[in-house]
Amino acid sequence: MKAAWKSIRGGKRPALLAALVVLMLGGGFMLLPDTDLYLKINKGIDVFGRVYREITVNYVDEIDPEKFMQAGIDGMLGTLDPYTVYIDKEEGDEVDLLTTGKYGGIGVTIGARDGALKVITVMDGYSAQRAGIIPGDRLMEVGGVTVGAKKPDEVRSLTRGEPGTEVKVVIERDGVAKPIEYVLIREEIQVKNVTYAGFVGDGIGYIRLERFSRKAGDEVRQAIKEMKIQGDIKGLVLDLRGNPGGLLDAAVDVVSKFVPRGSPIVTTKGRKPEADKIYQSTEEPLLPSTPLVVLTDRGSASASEIVAGALQDLDRALIVGTRTFGKGLVQTILPLNFGAQLKITTARYYIPSGRSIQEIDYQHRDRNGVFATVPDSLKREFKTSRGRKEFEFGGIAPDSLVRDEDVGPMVRELMKRALIFKFANSYISGHKGEKITAAGDSILSAFRTFLDREKFDYQEEMEGKITDLRQVAERSHYTTEVSETLDRLELNLQKEKTHGFERYKDHITNELNIELMARLHGDHGRIEASLKEDAQLLAAEGLLKDRKAYTKKLGL
Repeated sequence: MKAAWKSIRGGKRPALLAALVVLMLGGGFMLLPDTDLYLKINKGIDVFGRVYREITVNYVDEIDPEKFMQAGIDGMLGTLDPYTVYIDKEEGDEVDLLTTGKYGGIGVTIGARDGALKVITVMDGYSAQRAGIIPGDRLMEVGGVTVGAKKPDEVRSLTRGEPGTEVKVVIERDGVAKPIEYVLIREEIQVKNVTYAGFVGDGIGYIRLERFSRKAGDEVRQAIKEMKIQGDIKGLVLDLRGNPGGLLDAAVDVVSKFVPRGSPIVTTKGRKPEADKIYQSTEEPLLPSTPLVVLTDRGSASASEIVAGALQDLDRALIVGTRTFGKGLVQTILPLNFGAQLKITTARYYIPSGRSIQEIDYQHRDRNGVFATVPDSLKREFKTSRGRKEFEFGGIAPDSLVRDEDVGPMVRELMKRALIFKFANSYISGHKGEKITAAGDSILSAFRTFLDREKFDYQEEMEGKITDLRQVAERSHYTTEVSETLDRLELNLQKEKTHGFERYKDHITNELNIELMARLHGDHGRIEASLKEDAQLLAAEGLLKDRKAYTKKLGL
């Protein structure tokens, strides 16, 4: 059984999508004991096949049979949850990546920045890094194909392939007049589950777990062992923020590193008896009693919620941050013809207290077509091992709510337009060999000059409010005195806006440090820089250092 995966959308479908109907007609449902259900299925297939045939043959305009069948499959699955999806042969690589944690590629991640497709990160030790590709390089051609207006997923498929094969990549780089051409060898890329591990304070360990592929538990074990060699682990922070999940078995393996052997971790219950399973820890924990805090946010889903929920229900850890996504559905992959697969929801999972954390009821919609959710007043109460109250549905609620600090409208606009990303590229390009440890005054000054050249502007929240007030004043026929007051307020706001750089200086400095360290020290440097002003991590450290507060929240 496998935990829920992110929905895989888009991409080309194989030529014979009708294989799904063929499978149904081929006797896959003949063993159903419910005669009425069997008759309904046969009737549905007959009607569906007749409509499909009549439209493709007799419709006034020519119909592409493959696209029409694709629309039919998408329409059927669209009435279910978003995790039950059809996966064509090309998209199957994503499933393999999740299950094995590896793929054939050159070792880069690609994203859209500043109107172009660029290299976002370069993985240590692989072909792209050894050749000299750096974050910020603009992709022009991959494998002889002009990138142009292609989507990141389309370009990613061009970079991937069988290990040992060649791929030509042409890039443009800030400060270099002509395009640069590389001939890279695809390699087996081992994707890390644990992307950062180390001490962040006096004896406080930190592990960032970004996914749950097959080796997630092994990587957590290795990270703990390495930290133990460095010193005594007085407390540990397990960071699951932004982790969308992965394999259920991997989640169980991770929890097992912290709870006693035989502890219940998760139960799955489905329509068929074989879907009902109980998962328990089968090993002795590496850290049986070390104080533990788990960081979560709305991006923590599925397997992340199994880990956070199990550790919360067993009173083994405190959850700090914000509420998780709320995905308590289990998917299974079924093979189809022609290399295609069907990912189908086959069960729900329940954490040790017996509660479900699924937020959305995909089988019920309101009159506007919006999926239903259970109101708080109807949510049942459950108890942790030590009697702490928790409630079902809606994800995992943190024991200590700590919201991520709002960076403000100026920094949000800088990030939206990728200006910090762009500046980091040009600055590093122009200061090769220079030792850079942090964004000091000289770098901040250079950034201000850069923003002036870019003619950067942004809208303060109050500017929008003033516009709204003007419209209200006009509709209500207020006196000119109100309009004059708004004029004065707008003038003062514009004056205040000129000091925006100073007001947001700390956030700007932090974001600059993250991007600069990413260029100089790769993903490790990026994560390390991001942790220095992390409000949720600082709160977690505070709890771990204050043993009295920690034990009180756990009800010990």
